[in-house]
This record gives sequence, structure tokens and C-alpha cells, in this order.
Amino acid sequence: MLMVWRLRLKEIYFKNDSSQLNQDQTAMKKNDRIYMNHNPIKNAFRINMARNIILLQTVFMIMVILTGIAYSEHIKPNIILILADDLGYSELGCYGQNKIKTPNLDLLASEGMKLTDHYSGSPVCAPSRCVLMTGKHTGHSFVRDNKELPREGQIPIPSNSFTISKMLKAKGYATGCVGKWGLGSPGSEGDPLNQGFDLFFGYNCQRQAHYYYPKYLWKNNQKIELSGNNERTGTTYSPDLMKKEVLNFVRENKDRPFFLYWPTPVPHVSLQVPEDSLEGYRNRWNEKPYKGGHYSDHKTPKAAYAAMITRMDRDIGELLSLLKELSLEENTLVIFTSDNGTTFAGGVDAKFFNSVGKLRGLKGKLDEGGIRVPFIARWTGHIARGTTSSHVSAFWDILPTLADIAEVQSFQDIDGISFAPTLLGKSGQKKHEFLYWEFPGKGGQVSVRMDNWKGIRRNLIKNPAAKIELYNLNNDIAEKNNLAEQHPEIVQRIKMIMECEHAPSKEFPFVALDSHETEAHIDKKDDRQS
Repeated sequence: MLMVWRLRLKEIYFKNDSSQLNQDQTAMKKNDRIYMNHNPIKNAFRINMARNIILLQTVFMIMVILTGIAYSEHIKPNIILILADDLGYSELGCYGQNKIKTPNLDLLASEGMKLTDHYSGSPVCAPSRCVLMTGKHTGHSFVRDNKELPREGQIPIPSNSFTISKMLKAKGYATGCVGKWGLGSPGSEGDPLNQGFDLFFGYNCQRQAHYYYPKYLWKNNQKIELSGNNERTGTTYSPDLMKKEVLNFVRENKDRPFFLYWPTPVPHVSLQVPEDSLEGYRNRWNEKPYKGGHYSDHKTPKAAYAAMITRMDRDIGELLSLLKELSLEENTLVIFTSDNGTTFAGGVDAKFFNSVGKLRGLKGKLDEGGIRVPFIARWTGHIARGTTSSHVSAFWDILPTLADIAEVQSFQDIDGISFAPTLLGKSGQKKHEFLYWEFPGKGGQVSVRMDNWKGIRRNLIKNPAAKIELYNLNNDIAEKNNLAEQHPEIVQRIKMIMECEHAPSKEFPFVALDSHETEAHIDKKDDRQS
């Protein structure tokens, strides 16, 4: 029996190496003849010795095999998080777009899962990215609006912020950020190098990311001068450099677990794209030239916008091809999403492209069109192919989701809930009782989604007593029919959530909400700190 198991284990270990198995079988027969030709005492002794040797060999091989299995089961997955800039809910083919070509992202969706009810952290850049990185919604996050610093950069997140990058770096991941940062000027406590990233390349300041031909970019703490660029025109297109850094980062870290955060500045205006991409959309549509202003002018703004998105899709396709070339597909989770809805500025025609589908509002608004965003996840062999989920989730859920994926111990002082069970097709998915947003910009807004109910207050700067509007997203995704008068009990519940979830901020005062901090919220803060 022991010899049978020995041969079976060798068959597994040597992967059906027939020569090795034949040697074992020949040796076994030879040993049998030797044992039979000796006297009984010596024969018994030798048989026992042989059995002990066989037993030790068997135990050793079992340990080797089990160690290999344990090792393979605990290989940390690579994580790639791609964040588009101002890409609307319906600007990908897999989300209903029929004018702009996005074949690689459409393929990614067909090979993984698409979420229909996923939300960004805020309707504008910096706070949305802060929510993404820290797992706290805008009632609790440090950054709640875009706040510029005089020379370069935005208000920095504090040095003690708990971020995705710090979490994964502590787990042994190589961490890289390539693209647009916007959460702290160079050298500040919010600098990406001080927030858990080993590598940073791109725009530190989101104002400078308004132009794709910048005079310089940052690589870690070094300025990389780009001669020939003057912001509005130039010879070096910044997304091309970023793509190269992305590919290099993957190649350099292919033999260790890595976290790559790629917050591309595309398709945020200005409308700028190289001619080879523009040519694919030239003369397709009637165009009215955009005269420019703060943002660059363009003779064919529709073609430029479509070409920017298609070029971004092409760059992502190159990354996906590299993962396949390096045999990393089965050990890499790839996520694609956007920081908020389509812009209203810079020559972009959201109506023409049906950029947010039936949703109301654009960037800067807490209506669905400002915060509901595409979300695609692929992890070959782990996420079922071609699946769609209506699980309600938001940016503050991404941190705990990645914590689950990387097997990091849960962090308590966040607002997010992991949706890893949804991605992996497992039971036990917890759901939010509600989602909460506040935004002191664009007149002052606050919003709550509770089940299929959406409550929103607007223009709170001028009218702190503005009433709650109520919409049923189940049959009114366009938020046209205000049902507040018909459902006062729902309105009251949403009102209490709005009062409870807001924590006053010194950096981002919101008078209409600051006056309503309740004992319930104070108790909740105490619970999170205990």
C-alpha cells in the first residue's frame, strides 16, 4: 500500500514523468527478489528498514506537495486600478455608447463583471479621489471639494491618512501611481510618495492636468522637463509617457505582487489629441469649432473628444496585452472606473454623445449623471465572465474590497463595505443601508441613496432650509418626478441620515449642514474611535 501511494505521489510530483516511474517500479521488483533470497531474520530487518525509508520518503513528498499547494493558494494577486477622468456613465460601448469606439474596455467587460449601480465619491475630482483612497464618504473625508494651492497642487490629505497604497505596501506590494494625483502638492504630507507609493509619475497638480502638452511632469520628487511643449501645443503627449511608465512598472514588478493605480487624466478637457488618433473620427459629424478660453480651442471638438477616449482605450489594451504576454492574467485583478460624470465645459457635447444616458445632471451635480459611473472588474478564473451586477456600491467600498482581495485585516474607521463577495460570486454580501454624499460646491448639495430611493437637497448656500426632493430610481432613473409629498416618512428618514452623516470640517465649512450635527453623529464618531 505504501509503495502504491509512493508511486502516486511521485506521479503527481513529477507530473507523469514516465522514466522516473519506471525506475521506481524496476527498483521495487529488484528489492523484492533480494529480500526473498536472504535468511528470514536479515530479510525481516531489511524489509522494516525499507519500509521506514519508504515511509520517510512518502512523508517528505507529502510535505513538499502540501507546501506547494499552500504557497500557490497564498500568492498575493496583483491589483490594477484604472481611473478615468470625467468619463460619463454611458461613454463606453459596453454601457450603451454607439459613437465612441472602446473595443478593449468592452472586451474587459465581457471577460469580467460590470456593475450597473456604482457611484463615485463626489461629483468633482479631488474629493472623489480622496474618498477612493481613504474609504470615507464626503461627510467624513478630509477633502470635500477642489481646493487649490497658490503655486502648484491641491490641499494635501494628512500624513496619518489610511490609504489603499499604505495598506497594500504594508502587505508587501510594490506600489505605483501613474497619472493625475490632486491630493497634495510636491513634498507635502499629501505627496503620493508620502502616502504609500513607491513610484509616482505624472501630474501632481490637477490644474496643470488641464493641458496634455505640459512643460514638465513629476517622476517621484524630480521634475521631468518636456522641451517643445507649451501646454496648448507641443511634441510630447503626456498620456503617451504615462502609458510607457505603466508598462515599465508592470515589467519591473512582474515577479512580485504589485498595486498599480493609473488615474489617467483622459478625457478631462482640454480637448487635445495627436493627429493619428484624431484621423479616425475626422469628418464623421457636423462640427462647430470650440473657441477656447481657459481650455484649449479645437476645430473639431466632437472628433477630438471621441478620439481621446478611443486612444485611452488603446493604451489600456496594450496593458492588457502585456499581462497576457507575462502570464499575469490569472493573478491580476483589473478594475476600471471614472471619478465622476461627464463635464459640461471645454467644448464637450454630452448631449450629442448621450454621455450619461437617461441620467440627470453632469459633473458637479449630485444627480445620478454626476456620480453614477461605469465600473468593470476582471480577474481571470475568479470573476465569472460576462456577468453584470446591480449591487449598489461606491468609491468608499473599494478600499475594503481590495483589503479582502489582498487578505489584509479589516480597518474599522471607514464607511465602506467590501463587495468582494459580489465580484467573486460568493454568498454573504453585506449591503449598505444608505449611501451619502455632500458637496459644498455648485451652490451646496447633499444627497442620499436608500434602497431605490434618492433624496437630494440643492442650493444650500443661498437657501439653508432647502427641502428634500425625493425620487424612486426603480422607475424614475432620470429623477423627474419629485415624490416628497407622497412619502413624508421616507423623507424624514433621509433627513435624519443627512444630519447624522455630516461631520463639520474646518477646511470645508458647510454652514447649512454644520448647524445640524446631532447627538447621533457624535455617538457614531465615538463608536468609530473606540
